[in-house]
Amino acid sequence: MSGSNDAAHRNEVATISEARPLTGIDRRFSDLRVRPKLMVLHNLFFLILTLAVYFSLIPLVEERLAAARSREITLIWNTFSALTAENGEQELRFYDLKTGTGMEFGLTESAQSWMLRYPGRIWQRDSHSESIYKLVEGSQNRFYRLTLPLGFYDGILASIKLVMFAVLGVCYILAVLLLELVIMPKHVYQPIRLFLEADAATRHGDRDREIVPEPLIPGDEIGQIMRSRNDTVEALRMQEDVLEEALRRLESTAKDLRAKNEQLETAKRNLEAQDRLASLGLLSAGVAHEMNTPLAVLHGSIEKLMETVSDAGAQARLQRMIRVTDRLRKISTGLLDFARVRTQQTQAVAVGPLIEEAWHLVAIDEKAGDVTFINSVHPPDCVLANADRLVQVFVNLLRNALNAVPPDGRIRVSAAEARLGDRRALAIRVDDNGPGIPPDVLPDIFEAFVTTRLDDRGTGLGLTVAEGIIHQHGGTITAMNCSGGGARLEVTLPAPDSMPDSEECKS
Repeated sequence: MSGSNDAAHRNEVATISEARPLTGIDRRFSDLRVRPKLMVLHNLFFLILTLAVYFSLIPLVEERLAAARSREITLIWNTFSALTAENGEQELRFYDLKTGTGMEFGLTESAQSWMLRYPGRIWQRDSHSESIYKLVEGSQNRFYRLTLPLGFYDGILASIKLVMFAVLGVCYILAVLLLELVIMPKHVYQPIRLFLEADAATRHGDRDREIVPEPLIPGDEIGQIMRSRNDTVEALRMQEDVLEEALRRLESTAKDLRAKNEQLETAKRNLEAQDRLASLGLLSAGVAHEMNTPLAVLHGSIEKLMETVSDAGAQARLQRMIRVTDRLRKISTGLLDFARVRTQQTQAVAVGPLIEEAWHLVAIDEKAGDVTFINSVHPPDCVLANADRLVQVFVNLLRNALNAVPPDGRIRVSAAEARLGDRRALAIRVDDNGPGIPPDVLPDIFEAFVTTRLDDRGTGLGLTVAEGIIHQHGGTITAMNCSGGGARLEVTLPAPDSMPDSEECKS
């Protein structure tokens, strides 16, 4: 089998090497489409065949008719020569035998004189004349005229030529119509059309129509080409499918690699941040221990002052100082627990008073005196949270807003109902009219040590700590830039199932 394939391949190579390029009229004829080309060929074939038949039969017919005419003319001539006044008229009656005077036949004087001088001999004007004349002795100088059947044979030849031409023409037309309407469309044009349609489907990626069905493939050379093309297209599509599957696996692998690289980069950044947070945790623990003793002394001193001072205004200020020292002591405790997640109890907490308390803590900054602060949170608005931890969140948010706004800036806190999955929630928004958050910082605003302030007041931990506290409460925190300018930080926290009265919320 392999040997026969090799031999066929060698024959094909030899045929290709022996082929010569087409030029001139050969090139123009080869450039015709198949149908015009075949029409030219079979029309030329039938035309040559018709002419060959016509010009082969007509000379033979002419020869036979000429021989028949010669025999008949000879016979007529001899019979006319033997004509007498008493005998022969009956045999020549079919040839329009007439009698009359020379004047009636229009004979010239010389012709009449010749026949009078040679009675019984036949006179003819020329060799092409159909009429022959004779003067028969004893007929009282009556002339006989006989018409030769020369036109009859010419008519027969013309009729034969016309009939043969008509028959050959009809056969030619019927043969062409049979080829063009029955044979060629079914056995030549249809396979070529199917081949071209399948090839066009392949170019347009239509896999449903690019294979010619086997029942429509003939067994000739066109069929061999169609089968070879079908095999080639199927092998190509199989390779494409294999390649596509390999590319899909490669893309999946590349996607996994990109995800793992991103995870690796994130883990790398988290490790760096955790290293710094661990160092900060150790430092915070040391600072907290150092703060506890002065805070205890300060707290005791304030309590003694409260016992000795009776002025109502002074008592209010001392009460505020007591709350601040308590807050500082709780913050100190929070610093000690910075590195671990604490379990905490939550309850319904009124948000409005917490916002006010956080602003009083932030307002210690001299810049706060020139800033307009608006607390639009309604008194009934409550969330489920730990009040002390939530104050720490709002202190960080308000401090960031205070540092962002200009001296105559504005900070506004508002609240609206929201949803956390299937639970009721409250969204607390802190808006400012500052320059907004830089676009390059916004995606990473809650990561540790991310800050736009490079002075001694910015550590990049405020929002990170706030995010951790909010997540511990089951809430979310987002940052965005407002369309009218400034930034917005939105905290969404779970709300009680039924909104309690403001007196039922712990302030």
